[in-house]
Amino acid sequence: MISEMKRTKLLIYTAAVISMLTGCQKFLDIRPEATVPSAGVDYSKPENIFLSVSASYAKMRDFGAHAFPYIGAFEITSDNADKGSTPEDNPPMAELDHFTYGASNDLINNLWTAYFDIVSGANYAIGQMPLFEAALPAASDKLTTRQCQAEAKTIRAYAYFNLTRLFGRVPLIDTLLTAEQLASLHQATTDDLYKFIEQDLLEAIPLLPASYSPDFAGRITRYTAMGLKAKVHLYRQEYDSVASLCDRIILSGQFSLYPKFRDFFSINGKNGMESLFEIQSSTLGRTSGDQTYIEYAYEQGPRGNSPAGLQGWGFCTPSQNLIDFFNSRGEVIRPLTTLLYRGTVTPEGDSIKKSCTNPVYNGKVYTPLIYNKWYFNGYGFDQNVRILRYADILLMYAEAKARGAAFPTKSGLTGDNAVNLVRARAGLPDLTNTTVDQVLDERRAEFALEEDRFFDLIRTGSAVTVLGPLGFTANKNELFPVPSAQLQLNLNLTQNPGY
Repeated sequence: MISEMKRTKLLIYTAAVISMLTGCQKFLDIRPEATVPSAGVDYSKPENIFLSVSASYAKMRDFGAHAFPYIGAFEITSDNADKGSTPEDNPPMAELDHFTYGASNDLINNLWTAYFDIVSGANYAIGQMPLFEAALPAASDKLTTRQCQAEAKTIRAYAYFNLTRLFGRVPLIDTLLTAEQLASLHQATTDDLYKFIEQDLLEAIPLLPASYSPDFAGRITRYTAMGLKAKVHLYRQEYDSVASLCDRIILSGQFSLYPKFRDFFSINGKNGMESLFEIQSSTLGRTSGDQTYIEYAYEQGPRGNSPAGLQGWGFCTPSQNLIDFFNSRGEVIRPLTTLLYRGTVTPEGDSIKKSCTNPVYNGKVYTPLIYNKWYFNGYGFDQNVRILRYADILLMYAEAKARGAAFPTKSGLTGDNAVNLVRARAGLPDLTNTTVDQVLDERRAEFALEEDRFFDLIRTGSAVTVLGPLGFTANKNELFPVPSAQLQLNLNLTQNPGY
């Protein structure tokens, strides 16, 4: 558990990120691909180094990047979740649920613009760091600029990883361009995009620190970059590289699984011993001012519950298919956290009323009423979005081993050892001679409703079989359409097949 003092310091860090936005306001308000003026920055002051990087972190809280559209494209499209809410609520989300979306779907356009906004912010930060390094004489300040540039490169790589998974081919922008230059760009190939992502992470890893003080909990470390790079290699079917990177993370001794599965998803579990990367969210205890939180959890909270601090929009509800999957495996521990049923009382003492609109909700974003006190309904405003955790490292390692990775690892873990660490916490017996299918089932059970399942089905070639009955069309829905709004802005963009 993170102590109260550490949590307070984390909130201070989050506040610092937001307070720095003012200095970059002109940059952040412009269209994602537009140019960034550099006037007004004093490069001789070390305290200014982190300004542009903090703005990049803040952009990851955008509605399109890690809230409603993210939940829809990354999870509701899978067999783990249904749209939820009410049948008539939000037709664009219903289109994602049933694979009837086209290029005019606003949520898909939100994803495109939000992730390119993150890319733009990261590009600006990357370009700022050499200017600081040249102006600052102290060796320690020069090192800070290189570390901050590595943070920004990791943020850019993460944004491009999501853009590539979503759209397959997008423009590759690694610097600041004029509007005319941007409008002339063509899409890079998927292969070139993945090479660019890998190169960013390769350059970032040796420059990033292994950890930060509690004051800066949640910042990107070398293990964040290594874990993201391992995941990119997993999608590229480069299993030796997956095994090597995961082995180094395991060997570091920096991470371990929470003894109790539920603890990782608690407020106290934020940025804890199992976390490699989270998008930071907090109300900071304020009733007004800059929005420092993400509505990710609120949008999935129990619809129609009471009091107001225990309700949300009710989207992304666990599917019966997921419930049946848990039951078929004899699962008890993980469903108790993952599935939040109406008509029940949580271990923390909160009632989920029988009158709630949907029969079951995402329990992984459940936030006890004690934390939801602010001027708005407030459900889950203090919940981070968990992006990468140690269980994922273990299961990527196990999958790479099951797929024949021959890289000589040093941690001493076999693939069976890795998957059984995850299973043991879930109260399940050990596996021997673990198969790929068993690892993939373990991934589904472990990461259900964490925005991982849909793209796991895509990368493993299982989407047609699993999602076909839900409306998925082969050779089309593996990618999302390039938004029509973007096709109008840049006539050089071409549409993905089937749209």
